[in-house]
Amino acid sequence: MGLGVSARYNPDFVPNIQSADGLSLCLRACAATPRAPNHPSVMMDGGEIREGIIGAVGNTPMIRLNRLSEALGREVLCKAEHLNPGGSVKDRAAKFMIEAAEKTGALKPGGTIVEGTAGNTGIGLAMLALARGYRAVIVMPDNQSPEKYAALRALRADVRTVKATKFADPNHFYHTAKRLAQALEGVWTDQFENPANAQAHYETTGPEIWRQVEGRIDAFVMSSGTGGTLGGISSFLKTKASGLQVVLADPPGSGLFSYIKTGEIKTEGNSITEGIGIMRVTQNFSRAKVDDAIRVVDQNVVEMAHWLLQNEGLFGGSSSSLNVWAAARVARDLPRGARVVTVVCDGGQRYQSRLYDESWLSEKSLTPTGRGLDSLLMGE
Repeated sequence: MGLGVSARYNPDFVPNIQSADGLSLCLRACAATPRAPNHPSVMMDGGEIREGIIGAVGNTPMIRLNRLSEALGREVLCKAEHLNPGGSVKDRAAKFMIEAAEKTGALKPGGTIVEGTAGNTGIGLAMLALARGYRAVIVMPDNQSPEKYAALRALRADVRTVKATKFADPNHFYHTAKRLAQALEGVWTDQFENPANAQAHYETTGPEIWRQVEGRIDAFVMSSGTGGTLGGISSFLKTKASGLQVVLADPPGSGLFSYIKTGEIKTEGNSITEGIGIMRVTQNFSRAKVDDAIRVVDQNVVEMAHWLLQNEGLFGGSSSSLNVWAAARVARDLPRGARVVTVVCDGGQRYQSRLYDESWLSEKSLTPTGRGLDSLLMGE
């Protein structure tokens, strides 16, 4: 179980460095803080030199959102997955799925990888395919941000777009990718049901988080797409802290909020967020150890994205700002000094023409108001 909050971050303690006693206290605290030779940063834990681009996946830093934490009187920490070489948390799943296919012999030298994706998994697969000498064929719905298609084509992927439709439609990108893999005699990595997806986070992301927070965590909050990240991280962290609160953050249009709350998959509305939210329980999501769920509407996603950029310098994607908003709401209801961890899934560069474009936001009636944090965290 996580440590009591009284032993942690004290938001009310501000030493008076103008006095001799206060300055002495600060100096003693600084002197007592371990430095790099004895306590290396996580980026040094994997070694100074990585073996190829695939070796650069993972070991991302943990970032404390200073202004948000100070305003709340609770710590909000973000696992900076947007700093992976392919720019998102999906690099980890891509790595593990490729290595699993290589291990079984399904993926042979010069082979073809096929995946259906909202973008980020495809980008990770395409990047690693180049490094390993494979061909990447990526099937995407036609409603994703233009930056994702451009990135995939720059990575030499064969991009096939299909009309965005419901999962029951045989022309859904998931089913199309499966048929295409069979026709091309390629390897369908099947990120939604491939256990290597969640395993990547059980073996790497979860242990990294636990090490970085030094076992001091009260809640873990994030959204879900395939369920791999949430499934792997939550199942690992629960082995270390059974009393840890795990909260799913879910957008309108997804059925997972209802599933956690009532056991039934129901939904209403839709969302501008990309790559998260789903209307079924995947094999990867079934591994998740979730205690509660919170709904996050688009206006709060947009407001938090712009608040984070302005106040923290964090340039995140829509799922990232959704995660942080939900983490802040969960933190607000915990005792002062509590610590909440979430994930920055990808960066804002992939959403500049949407989430950070005034005209696009205006067309969606989502122009950010710039309201204060207290107002931003009110309501749904």
